[in-house]
Amino acid sequence: MARAVAIVIFPGFQLLDAAGPSAAFEVAERFRPGSYHLTLLAPGGGEVRSSSGLSLSAEPLCEGPFDTIVVSGGDIDRAMPAAHEIVAWLRRTRARRVASVCSGAFLLAEAGLLDGRRATTHWDSTDRFARRYPKVTMDAERIFIRDGDVWTSAGISAGIDMALDLIEDDLGPAVARRTAQQLVVHQRRPGGQSQFSALVDLGGKTGRFAALTDWMRGRLAEPLTVERLADQAAMSPRNFARAFTAETGVTPAKAVERLRLELARTQVETSRASLDRIAETVGFGDPGTMRRAFLRAFGLPPQALRRAANPERPAPFSR
Repeated sequence: MARAVAIVIFPGFQLLDAAGPSAAFEVAERFRPGSYHLTLLAPGGGEVRSSSGLSLSAEPLCEGPFDTIVVSGGDIDRAMPAAHEIVAWLRRTRARRVASVCSGAFLLAEAGLLDGRRATTHWDSTDRFARRYPKVTMDAERIFIRDGDVWTSAGISAGIDMALDLIEDDLGPAVARRTAQQLVVHQRRPGGQSQFSALVDLGGKTGRFAALTDWMRGRLAEPLTVERLADQAAMSPRNFARAFTAETGVTPAKAVERLRLELARTQVETSRASLDRIAETVGFGDPGTMRRAFLRAFGLPPQALRRAANPERPAPFSR
């Protein structure tokens, strides 16, 4: 039987939080007909206006049964009556697994579904979430996290990555990979990838360090110490380190590692260069250092990511 998937929205929901996972399940259904049946739910049902002003038509919250529940995020503070109704519904409704996108994690936590679990949400809300729900282990680094039968994801586009992981859990990596390709997702990111990478790419919350980030990206094979970065930014090392961390959410050293990781991963997955050569050209120096960085960031070594990206092609000899 088709797996019943409920996408839950509320007034002020973020459109892509609902549309992204819905599109992923819909495409997977094309490749494996009969796999999923999607239902859009909201308190009271009817036309539900998103934060962008566009509306979707939803059915009223019902008891299911459901295989999977995905709660979208959005401006929860402006939809408190609906939020309280969703929380009460989550407490009494049973599903094989439950997931949230972005600030939807607040609703899962309020319902007690995240107590004693690891979770993530949008980087801009992680501190507030951690203060409000001390029983939940907040991992601000991850773009999505699976803890048992509960998934949580970071902001907006990360919901697509999470949905692809749910699809892989159901239908296997081949269908998930074909779904990602059909969605024209540049690369299907594992949950261990940092959600701060995009913020570093933009130069921080205000773009203050955008030029510096571009400069760093062109010199990843070179030593990039805090002192050298501070000199390029025309700041003292101490003030630079403090300002950069406040602007991007990560230390300068962590930002350099993230930029190196992203370039290394692209080369690992798309080229036939040896891991020794990749480690040298992106600035890790040796494959051992690069491997440890991959395990910290992605939860997988470079060889595993290369095999996953190229299942039909044997990897070139590399150590």
